[in-house]
Amino acid sequence: MAAVIGAAVGAVGGLGGGWLSVVGQFRHHRAQQHAARERWRDEMRRDAYTAYLAATRQLNAAWWKMADQLAAQGSTPAEWQAAFTETHDAWARFSTASSAVAVAGPRTVATTAADLHRAMREWEMIGVEWARAAIRDGMGHVTEYHARFEAAASAKQTPLAAFQQAAREALKTEH
Repeated sequence: MAAVIGAAVGAVGGLGGGWLSVVGQFRHHRAQQHAARERWRDEMRRDAYTAYLAATRQLNAAWWKMADQLAAQGSTPAEWQAAFTETHDAWARFSTASSAVAVAGPRTVATTAADLHRAMREWEMIGVEWARAAIRDGMGHVTEYHARFEAAASAKQTPLAAFQQAAREALKTEH
């Protein structure tokens, strides 16, 4: 009888130890999956934020090039049209990058990205109006548009800084 009880206790102990081992492995596997998902999410976000900032800088450069072309003595409507086409291409890249940030999140970053998008859009619309008038009329219209263009350019700096701050916080790089 003692041998049977001893064997039963040994079997229960073995099953309990095995069960604990399986549970421990399951938790470890789940923790690894969670860590891998967090790494993937952080990489995706970092890539989206970096692409958004790069696209913002490219759009910024394209519009300043356009403004410089419009203000340059001796520049032509054909040069303005070429620069204007570059701004359209830069806007397309910017919009695509903006959408990626909206998907990547988190909500705080997506919200600040949307604020930056709106500020860039306001600047873009002034630039588009200026460029179209110049191309249509064959003259730069610098005095009519330059001050509004610069004011809108300045206005986008605050949302840009807010986006960068939110991105750093989301990626936990703010130490």
